[in-house]
Amino acid sequence: MLKFAHLADCHIGSWRDPKLREISTKAFAKAMNLCMDRNVDFILISGDLFNTSVPSIDCLKETVKKLKELKDNDIPVYIVPGSHDFSPSGKTIIEVLQEAGLLTNVAKGEESNEKLKLKFTIDKKTGAKITGLLGKKGGLEKDYYQSLAKEHLESEEGYKIFMFHSALTEFKPEEMKDMDSQPLSFFPKNFNYYAGGHVHYRFRKKEDGYGLIAFPGPLFPNNFKELEDLERGSIYIVETDGDETKIEIEPIQILNIHKIKIEADNKTPAQVEEEISEAVEGKEFNNTIITLRIEGILLSGKTSDINFKEIYEKLYNKSAYFVMKNTNKLTTKEFEEIKVEKGSVDDIESKMIKEHLGQIKVTDLNPEKEERLIKDLMQTLSKEKLEGETNPVFESRLKQEFDNLLDLD
Repeated sequence: MLKFAHLADCHIGSWRDPKLREISTKAFAKAMNLCMDRNVDFILISGDLFNTSVPSIDCLKETVKKLKELKDNDIPVYIVPGSHDFSPSGKTIIEVLQEAGLLTNVAKGEESNEKLKLKFTIDKKTGAKITGLLGKKGGLEKDYYQSLAKEHLESEEGYKIFMFHSALTEFKPEEMKDMDSQPLSFFPKNFNYYAGGHVHYRFRKKEDGYGLIAFPGPLFPNNFKELEDLERGSIYIVETDGDETKIEIEPIQILNIHKIKIEADNKTPAQVEEEISEAVEGKEFNNTIITLRIEGILLSGKTSDINFKEIYEKLYNKSAYFVMKNTNKLTTKEFEEIKVEKGSVDDIESKMIKEHLGQIKVTDLNPEKEERLIKDLMQTLSKEKLEGETNPVFESRLKQEFDNLLDLD
């Protein structure tokens, strides 16, 4: 009987904002504490321990501190580099940590007769046999799979674990259908556990001829949508009982997530603001990340008319830890999508101008004169400095032309 932890996609140091960047480090520390509390025999990290092959000193310091604690507690850490850990030069922090004896990279082998022959790393305490392949950006690890010698891997006796950092073609969710992936047929058969990473969703399935295939998801959500969908990170605690392998999900909760979604169709900016205020009325948000998603076509005004500064202040006054918004699908009727056919630049500009004529009333001109004025203004804006002309003279000349076009004194 053995017990191990499986995690992936820690992406330590991933978020740009300092307040969120430290969360990934805290999530890693909490996960490692959990592993020690659960007395696991060893830990598997299926790629992307850090968000870059050369992480910052601050991220590295806290991670090394926790890896040293694991070593002192006789809990080995086995890893395969992920697409973020990988460097074409081979100079990654993973190699440094391995040289320091803090973890073991199990993606090792040799080329023989144009075939890649992987070697097993044997866990001293349990006898588990572990091997695997690293991940590269853009799914470029495919060459490794295609040249992989499988016979010796499939015939090896004992409890075997194959670690990998790739999406599996057969098991990709619909929203990831365009992600680079490897077919299951590229993988060696007859392993007990396939420890996956790279795909940021939780998945587990026993597959005939192979074994239990598992993705634990990210240790902490890495973008706005993941915060909405997953809300928290997770790891797997895996235990064997005879021939059975059982998985238990352990959530890694650092902060709460509160999601606000506003449908803005046929609403004014003021109505959107009011709806947000109603959604948070009487609530406090201690240790909470707030995601604010606004979608739809505003009835009037511009998206910038929504007073996000005031909204943020209100939420932070309610003790929110961090507030983020997504307005990618928020538009206004004043700027509806314009579809034009291919053609010359002049033709496309003319069609775009005509599409917008009259949508925003800024002059008393008829459409024909307004179109002429817009084209004249665009032509003036495209002018360049004359040879030997200084910046002040150039600016004065342009201003005079604008004044003449707009009939300004």
